[in-house]
Amino acid sequence: METSTLTQKPKVTTQATTDTVHETPGISKRVIHELSQEINNMLSFAVYNGITINTDVITLIQNSSVEDLIQAHNLLCKNIAPATPKSIEYTKSLNQQNQKKSLFTKLPLIRNLIFLSIFFLITFILTGLSPEVNNNSLAKGILDNNGFSLLVNIGFLTSIAGLGVIFYLLKNVSKGVKNGTLIQEDTVYYVSLIVLGIIAGLIMSEIISFYKSNDVNGINLFNKGVLALIGGFSSDAIFSILESIINKIKGIFLGGSSN
Repeated sequence: METSTLTQKPKVTTQATTDTVHETPGISKRVIHELSQEINNMLSFAVYNGITINTDVITLIQNSSVEDLIQAHNLLCKNIAPATPKSIEYTKSLNQQNQKKSLFTKLPLIRNLIFLSIFFLITFILTGLSPEVNNNSLAKGILDNNGFSLLVNIGFLTSIAGLGVIFYLLKNVSKGVKNGTLIQEDTVYYVSLIVLGIIAGLIMSEIISFYKSNDVNGINLFNKGVLALIGGFSSDAIFSILESIINKIKGIFLGGSSN
């Protein structure tokens, strides 16, 4: 009898332990700690940049309940907009790393964009010096041109489109640094936008040459260059316009098929 009693006790203890684990309610301490950390970061950012803070935050923070912390977090998010807790944390981590280094060294995004702008500028100068880049070769476009002449002309237009999109991105990054809105994921977004800008610049310059293929005098280096530059600079807007057109076309066909 004593042996059977001993063998049953561990079963009861195991069941009690399991019940205790499953019955643990509420928000974890780690989430509450992250919430408090983000509130402190937003307060520090607002004070440092002279942003007006809603005074209701003070009472909410002093109470320190989860509900009050969430309300304080929501109020501070409105106060610091367009910055976000994520962007503030990213900027803070950059400033804490190698404080003696300049922003050019701390932020790889700016460094890479400047290197790309130098690359596109050198490509623009080298291809522009080539005798193959002229009004006649540009008027032929991609379809009627070939060989080395086609390569140099595409390089010329690509470099202009690249300069346009880099100009746009550097402007955005400068604004992001000033407003504290940069996040780590911007690197991936900017890479895709550079590709879109180059494609948009080439498409715009070649579409005009397609419609005016019979008018050689109407196509020149200035017109092609401006179109490539505008296509690169406004690549995000062009993509949005094309996307909205495609969605409308899809809506027409899908609406007709559903009927």
